[in-house]
Amino acid sequence: MDAEAVDGGATPKETDKGSAEKPQKSKQERKKEKQQNKADKQQNKQDKAPTGGKPGTQPPESQASGGDGNTGPSKAELKRQRREKQEAQRAAKAKAKEEKTTTAAQKKENVRVPDSVKADVPETQKRVAKKLEKQQIPKRTSAQRKVRLFNHLQQYEREISLTQPLQFSSTGIHPAIIRLGLQYAEGVITGSNARCIALLFALKKVIKDYSTPPKEELCRDLANKIKPYISFLSQCRPLSVSMGNAIKFVKWHVSHTPANINDNEAKDALCDNIDEFIRERINLAALAISNEASTKISNGDVILVYSCSSLVRRILCDAHQQGKQFRVIVADSRPKMEGKECMRRLVMEGLKCSYVLINAVSYVMSEATKVILGAHGLLANGFVMSRVGSALISLIAKARNVPVLVCCETYKFCERVQTDSFVFNELGDPDDLVDIGKKSPYLWDWRNYNSLTLLNLVFDFTPPEFVSMVITELGMIPCTSVPVVLRMKQAETNET
Repeated sequence: MDAEAVDGGATPKETDKGSAEKPQKSKQERKKEKQQNKADKQQNKQDKAPTGGKPGTQPPESQASGGDGNTGPSKAELKRQRREKQEAQRAAKAKAKEEKTTTAAQKKENVRVPDSVKADVPETQKRVAKKLEKQQIPKRTSAQRKVRLFNHLQQYEREISLTQPLQFSSTGIHPAIIRLGLQYAEGVITGSNARCIALLFALKKVIKDYSTPPKEELCRDLANKIKPYISFLSQCRPLSVSMGNAIKFVKWHVSHTPANINDNEAKDALCDNIDEFIRERINLAALAISNEASTKISNGDVILVYSCSSLVRRILCDAHQQGKQFRVIVADSRPKMEGKECMRRLVMEGLKCSYVLINAVSYVMSEATKVILGAHGLLANGFVMSRVGSALISLIAKARNVPVLVCCETYKFCERVQTDSFVFNELGDPDDLVDIGKKSPYLWDWRNYNSLTLLNLVFDFTPPEFVSMVITELGMIPCTSVPVVLRMKQAETNET
């Protein structure tokens, strides 16, 4: 019994020992599982790490961890990964910068340059010739002897008959436009206001004589009919800033003509719009500018004017009629000598005048108290486009501390930007420089000398630093306020 008891007592001890060994095995397994899970997590991190680097790169196999416990990459490998990532970021930045530069260059190439300043490009001239031929407009003969610096501008030879090839038919150019073009080419109508008013009156005649063809709309057919007329006028003489804005005004109203009204009502509405433009933008604007500028003229003033501006002449006459006592110095220059006509009209009104040429302006500027100039146009950057010689007079006035007042209607404001007289200008007839009033001019045979070329510039550009203020129908403004006025006018057009 004692032996059996001893044997029976040993059995539980062995069972307890076996049950104690079993938990020790499961702890090792759990430890291995933890290590394996840790290795898997490290592997997943290494798989996600290359996403910021070069596309398509895979983590090296040497970084893959196994179950031996060496789960993390070495310092050298981490350093190499950071270096690769930095190089990839630099390459991406360089590529983005290159793409941005390429896009900017393409945009720069896509900037459209007007055909009027590409006279030295054969492809452009061929395209212009085809366009004129399609519109049945004769192309003028380009001048063969031009100053090299101005080869990109149009200059035509003086011809006996500009309209000889034209045919008078229902599909040809309107007689009023032909007459107007010849008056432009011969210099019968000069001055930005006079040219603009004559153009608007000619367009009124075109509109009155127009009849809409069958199965056509007036808003489209009339706009297409006006295009060859403008091309013909451009061949006779380059369009002024005032004419360009007036043409935009007419075209806008033509294109916005309602389609549900008959031709007579539409034509009457267009003619009324043209009359309103002349009355408000030109006549009433000149009256407002005259009233504003007259307040700047005092008794005893000596006003210096240049060339023959209809607006400046009206200001002086209105101030004289108000009883103000002042004297006028009229400066003039060749080849047009327009100051003679200005002085003649001022003297007829009873004003005291002196007449000098532009080379004597520096001597008489000490007498002047104010300089009043007209303008052909006012650019968006504040430069004043006017008769050649205006910039010289403004410069002398600035040096002598004499205020310079520029009188200009707002319909002459232009969105173009220019800082010199070379990129865009008008070239006059060089033979006008030869004519000096003698029977046998000195340079009558200047074409026989290959080394001699004559340059007759029509306009120059005065920097805003030389202008004290600009007097408009809106009031007195600085030259830098031109963009504000242009935005206001654009907003008014969009509202209407």
